[in-house]
Amino acid sequence: MARHDKRRQIMQATERLFTTRRFHEITTDDIARTASVGKGTIYRYFADKEDLFFQTATSGFDALCDLVRQKAPDGASFHRQLTETCGRIRAFFEHRRQMFRMMQTEDGRILLGRGTLRERWVAHRRNLTAAVAEVLRKGIAEGMLRTDVPAEVLATFLLGMLRTQARDLADVPAALTHYGLVVDLFCRGAGRSRDKTPRPRRAAAGRRAGVRSAS
Repeated sequence: MARHDKRRQIMQATERLFTTRRFHEITTDDIARTASVGKGTIYRYFADKEDLFFQTATSGFDALCDLVRQKAPDGASFHRQLTETCGRIRAFFEHRRQMFRMMQTEDGRILLGRGTLRERWVAHRRNLTAAVAEVLRKGIAEGMLRTDVPAEVLATFLLGMLRTQARDLADVPAALTHYGLVVDLFCRGAGRSRDKTPRPRRAAAGRRAGVRSAS
């Protein structure tokens, strides 16, 4: 088996094991058995278990970057491009739940530490943010998004909304877990449009004023 394929096989086994266990509960023996390789083979490709988990989790960022950077159809509007991008990200979170969970867990674990491992992790996160920011710059250029907030900051908010939807809204109606809702909330906000807001209080106040005038 080619070196690249063997490495990927080990990482896929690690991802599968993360479905039901935590970092400290998974041993290299478990990984070797699941990957159908010798335990020593793992150390040909990874320095230790922490390095294996790090490289597996960061491969999720790389996969997401590839999805975000897929070329939009010629002439596609910003809204369509954003919707399709969010759809691809949301599908990744749904279809690769083990990887999504692993990325979330590693994110909390690594960011608490210091040193080169943390710096490398932050660099992978920034690559994903930069990829999403490129999509959002089209919306800024077309006047669809505000210009007083950097595209990278907007991208961070958008990714946070998609992660929250995938992670915390499993028990809500299906309409609330569709990525289209995230696009709508991101572009239009959660406030009600002024021209659609009913004004019963104003009408009632007007009637009361009329009564007072008549009296």
